[in-house]
Amino acid sequence: MAHYSATKFLTEIVSVATLGAALSFGTGTALAQERNVTEDQIVRALAPEKKPLTRGLSVGPQTTVDPAASAAEGKFVQKIRGRSTRSLSSAEREEIAAIVKDKPKIDLEINFDYNSADISTKSLPSVQALGRALTNNDLKGSTFVVAGHTDAAGGEAYNQDLSERRADAIKRYLVDKYGINGTDLVTVGYGKSKLKDPSQPMAEVNRRVQVVNMENKATASNASK
Repeated sequence: MAHYSATKFLTEIVSVATLGAALSFGTGTALAQERNVTEDQIVRALAPEKKPLTRGLSVGPQTTVDPAASAAEGKFVQKIRGRSTRSLSSAEREEIAAIVKDKPKIDLEINFDYNSADISTKSLPSVQALGRALTNNDLKGSTFVVAGHTDAAGGEAYNQDLSERRADAIKRYLVDKYGINGTDLVTVGYGKSKLKDPSQPMAEVNRRVQVVNMENKATASNASK
């Protein structure tokens, strides 16, 4: 246990990147590393892709939306809104992971205090930028998934619990400080099961919180009535 704690301590110390040290946009376009992510960067990353207003000729492949699949997705999102992180089953967590693959998203490398869900002081400016972004008119009212991830150090149960507590910490801060509707934030933990860089399982890039725009303002609005 002492050896494990020391190892985890060292990996946490190495993780000096603040929230937003690496950003992953929509389908994976990367932005150069920043010390602090800005509100504008988050808004641009999470903004839904604008659909063409006319039926004129367009360049590139066209995506056909399956109405039945879209309805099923909306029903599922409605089901998980307002749920506690720990209440989600493993099957529900995997369904969330499948849905968010093609949604606007941003990966935020976050620095917490050692072996805790307390957000470090150096990360607060970027967490605050996230709060401002989610209350921006372009994003306000959407349903967002806040997913916690860890690196591969330690056991599965430990990391699952840690990822859930850290996702909850982000949600709590956004609700308390920015008045964001808690049901608009779906928190989920994945522990070390979905490493961003499996070739370097201990790398700081794996220690992240991913925020995904479910692009479902109708669901959010209806649920709050």
